[in-house]
Amino acid sequence: MPAKLNAKPTQKINTEELLAKANEPKKFAMKYHPFYRGKIEMALKAPVRTNDDFSIWYTPGVAEPCLKIKADKNLSFEYTNRWNTVAIISDGTRVLGLGDIGPEAGLPVMEGKSMLFKYLGGVDAFPICLGTKNTDEIIKAVKWLEPCIGGVNLEDIEKPKCYEVLSTLRKEMNIPVWHDDQQGTALVTLGGFVNALKVVGKKIHQVSVAVVGAGAAGSNIVKYLGLAGADLNKFYICDNKGILNMNRLNSVEDDPMKVYLTKNTNKEGKTGGIADAMKGADAVLAASTPGPGIIKTEWVKGMADDPIVFAEANPTPEIWPWEAQEGGARVIATGRSDFPNQVNNSVGFPAVFRGALDVSAKTISDEMCTAAAFALAKYAEKKGISENYIIPTMSESDMFIEEAVAVGMKAIEQGIARKKISRKELTERAAAQINRAQTITKLLMKKKIIKPPPS
Repeated sequence: MPAKLNAKPTQKINTEELLAKANEPKKFAMKYHPFYRGKIEMALKAPVRTNDDFSIWYTPGVAEPCLKIKADKNLSFEYTNRWNTVAIISDGTRVLGLGDIGPEAGLPVMEGKSMLFKYLGGVDAFPICLGTKNTDEIIKAVKWLEPCIGGVNLEDIEKPKCYEVLSTLRKEMNIPVWHDDQQGTALVTLGGFVNALKVVGKKIHQVSVAVVGAGAAGSNIVKYLGLAGADLNKFYICDNKGILNMNRLNSVEDDPMKVYLTKNTNKEGKTGGIADAMKGADAVLAASTPGPGIIKTEWVKGMADDPIVFAEANPTPEIWPWEAQEGGARVIATGRSDFPNQVNNSVGFPAVFRGALDVSAKTISDEMCTAAAFALAKYAEKKGISENYIIPTMSESDMFIEEAVAVGMKAIEQGIARKKISRKELTERAAAQINRAQTITKLLMKKKIIKPPPS
């Protein structure tokens, strides 16, 4: 269970106990990974009653659907599992705050991603870690996969390469392509931030925001908040050299997103570092270098009344929640599951792809992502938001269905869905796939086909 941070700033917090709890997942991970030797496997979805069935699923019977697909390639979405298959693509250059650890070392993360796709969204997603760091080669490799997949999830690819890979593939492929570190982090942050503002009684178009980190995540967080109505003139973006301002424009010209941020934020031309960006700000949104110590308690104290602190770096946030609380933060969010208000991409990507796949969308638009963000926010608000609950958790399965429906309906509205189905049918499809995946997993655990983990 997430740790509750209900102590008042003046109360003593047992930091040793909280740190020990925060480090528990590492210990279990090193026991469980070698025990299971992987988190995913391939399973059958069609019956094998006798060996005669193989003549239907394979030769000679399989020739008939092959010929139908040859005449109409779109039938590959009807006669095969392509409609529900996503490739998780990474080159291992920017893995979970660990940096460039390589494709082999990144594989456990991508397998974990596959697990979340399946259990939370009913999506069959497979990790493909590429043995190249070359932008053109990555693009070429992903395009080669298009005939057998229904979507692409780009993951943990360093910037600025990730921008070109995403942009090019979205233009040149006729299936949804998404970069979770860009679109996923941004939409979940937007959903949580919308509700955090409601908790503190502030409007999105009025607040000033310090953003720590101008990478793929931070840049797109700013972009999505702008789409939601935030005034970007009141945003102060910090990279590792300080606050972006027009005097620095020439020095960031090789990074298209930094150029965009420099031109569209910080109207007053503020200079300095993170402390200067946070001074008087209503919120700080950090998606940067793992901490702690990137953001300091005294800097939180210098923010506006009822400050909001999102410290999203993994595996360790830029500031521990109890340190932010001591600084007077009213709402605190991190990227970790062991504290309240986890800004977790896992409440975004399974549902976004579920909705996109169920209508056979040709792409995932920014509008589909913001629709997902507001669906997240609305779901939490219906349950009752508070300082310790601004965003749904992975355990709330109904949320994934509502989010998937919002995404699918937006795709239909925008004219980028191959299938136009009703909200009722979309709800039924999403629910069926998600419930099926979870029921199978629970059944395998009950039968001990999935063995209990070591004690």
